[in-house]
Amino acid sequence: MPCPFPGMDPYIEALGLWEGFHAPMITRCADLLNLHLPGDYVAQIETRVAVVSLDEPPGIRVPDLLIGKRRGVSQPAVLPTDGGGSVATLEPVTVPLARGSVEIRQRWIEIKQLPDLELVTVIEILSPTNKAGDGRSEYVRKRDALLDRPINLVEVDLLLYGAPPPMGKTLPRGLYHAIVARAEGRPNAQVYSWGVRQPLPSIPIPLRSPTPDVNLGLAEAFELTYRLGRFDMIVRHDGSLPEWLPLDPADREWAEAIGR
Repeated sequence: MPCPFPGMDPYIEALGLWEGFHAPMITRCADLLNLHLPGDYVAQIETRVAVVSLDEPPGIRVPDLLIGKRRGVSQPAVLPTDGGGSVATLEPVTVPLARGSVEIRQRWIEIKQLPDLELVTVIEILSPTNKAGDGRSEYVRKRDALLDRPINLVEVDLLLYGAPPPMGKTLPRGLYHAIVARAEGRPNAQVYSWGVRQPLPSIPIPLRSPTPDVNLGLAEAFELTYRLGRFDMIVRHDGSLPEWLPLDPADREWAEAIGR
């Protein structure tokens, strides 16, 4: 079955399924770009490992199924005995819990020009760790470094929770955004904004001048990701959306009605 929403499905974020959606969505976007890029360009997926605290806000917590490589979690202590086999009587000491952390893999798309694989454009499909918690500060530092270089930066924000990328003025009204920062157009950028009731747009991906833009169809990439990943069987739409998702009452009521 297709996604019941005309655009982005907020239940993917609400149910903690983003990590399983994010990677294939990036892959689909790279695949579509490679179908349309000129012959001397290629879209490649790059990765790095980041460490995320399990005490992060709810919108960026890692699902339990992904907590396979915890770091910094103390092992339980062995209680002493009195030597005769019986357990000694001890007074408890109050100690704060250590939630530890988990490693996650961050991905983004780089468009490079052949034959020397010169970096031309970076495409970030934002993850929850880019928008809140300690990961946001790290992402902003990486973003600033990219904006200081003569390359194009495209940011696609399909998440409701967390702060959007920093801008010189308030973003246009909308719940989701795509920011196209051309190397030749800075400090200005083109911003595309839309709501939960609207379809996902196609956005222009700039290349090196004078090569014209290529369009990235977010709706097509989302449909492929949703269908091939069988998200119609995974995502349950029969519950209420959590309060931490910043939806106004009318959009929340509409989205929950669509789900049912």
